[in-house]
Amino acid sequence: MLCRVLSLFVLCCLGLLEQTPPGASTGVVPSATRTLVWGSGLQANVVLPARFFYIQTVDSSGRNFTSSPGENTFEVKIMSPVEQFTRIWVQVLDRKDGSFLVRYRMYASYTDLHIHILLNDKHVATSPFILKGPVYHDGCDCPQPSGSVWKEDMHCPVSFPQIEQDLALFPRVDPDRNALEVPQRFGQRQSLCHYTIKDNKVYIKTLGEHVGFRIFMDAFLLSLTRKVRVPDIEFFVNLGDWPLEKRRPSERLHPIFSWCGSNDTRDVVMPTYDLTESVLETMGRVSLDMMSVQANTGPPWREKNATAFWRGRDSRKERLELVKLARAHPDMVDAAFTNFFFFKHDESLYGPLVKHVSFFDFFKYKYQINIDGTVAAYRLPYLLAGDSVVLKQDSGYYEHFYSQLRPWVHYIPIRADLADLQEKIHWAREQDEEARKIAVAGQQFARNHLMGDSIFCYYYKLFQEYAKLQVTEPKVREGMERVEQPTDDLFPCSCHRIPQAKDEL
Repeated sequence: MLCRVLSLFVLCCLGLLEQTPPGASTGVVPSATRTLVWGSGLQANVVLPARFFYIQTVDSSGRNFTSSPGENTFEVKIMSPVEQFTRIWVQVLDRKDGSFLVRYRMYASYTDLHIHILLNDKHVATSPFILKGPVYHDGCDCPQPSGSVWKEDMHCPVSFPQIEQDLALFPRVDPDRNALEVPQRFGQRQSLCHYTIKDNKVYIKTLGEHVGFRIFMDAFLLSLTRKVRVPDIEFFVNLGDWPLEKRRPSERLHPIFSWCGSNDTRDVVMPTYDLTESVLETMGRVSLDMMSVQANTGPPWREKNATAFWRGRDSRKERLELVKLARAHPDMVDAAFTNFFFFKHDESLYGPLVKHVSFFDFFKYKYQINIDGTVAAYRLPYLLAGDSVVLKQDSGYYEHFYSQLRPWVHYIPIRADLADLQEKIHWAREQDEEARKIAVAGQQFARNHLMGDSIFCYYYKLFQEYAKLQVTEPKVREGMERVEQPTDDLFPCSCHRIPQAKDEL
């Protein structure tokens, strides 16, 4: 059933199935019995900061809707049969392509949950969906003892190409040696965190002056260890923008975990702090996340402005050239600076600073330019998730998922010096259907690989594979302090799982 759902959905997105506009005037209306519902948010054991599932609108003849039947078509209620009130926030996000993403954030744990999905007061598909408890909320410290069971529940991929590529350079990892050498080599000029996870507890020692960004890593490690027992591991996290390990593979390398990689460094790449925080704070204190984008993709493709769009600050020379190009060819490129910091602001060359634009308003434009900043531009996941085609600059920097992207499949490549940008925009205008297919493929990639469950899977797999390489026991070193789990006295949870000493690696 799941394969059928996904296949139909992809075909609809690509416009390869018959598209009948929904609405009363055509006599096409959603069918409660034929409409499809699926996703990990219907499973009790998949614990995420914001759980989610999908609804694909289907008519009575079995045809998928390919445009919105109306944002208020479906009503979703989540309740506990043994609680009068449930502290659960639910949002039904209309993706404007006939499908809906339903997300909900739990603020307490429950014995059981019933999810009611209604269409004109009629239950949809096999609603109500019953989650047999206990159903733990994100703040509940109740890790699954078995990593294998957790990965199966989460439907984690067997492997990640970037993890395999990064760790291939480290046939063995010696925590004792690294604990001595890494601080000596990097600790004076760089900002690092030295972490040990021991018995599923997180310990840290900071190195360097600017260590404020540790809050992102602290929060994620605590969240992960609340969900699954993590192998004992000791590692260093680079808190700066630039990757650090510049030695050649033939030299003695030190494994440094970084949020960005480059072709001339050997760091172990993690999902960026920006993407990681957006997963933790979805339906919280962030407004830009991989789910919100899907409900804010702008007007339909044919109604978008056929201009290439960019906003940002002056963190790279090519960005200066981009804005100059836009001033010379405003009919093709709309690019402007919102802030100057790295270079001198010459208004005669770059024009005046402009006000910030809501990220969701980017998608009023068909073509989104992704150009490096100090390192890789961390906005790419959100650009891919929109309903525009990305023109991505060739770059020596990369994030954890770049190796899975394919030029001319998921994005339109442009040269590092932007010399062919106008040519590529012209191609996209002339080959509108091809550009549209690339936009949809990029969007599908983001939906399949960059959601919160994928980010948790990536981190766990990275730690699991790294732990296998350790040849000495990870230790809580002198000077380390415990990173404590947050407490919730108002809505404490009782963990029913039986802990076990070690999990298989």
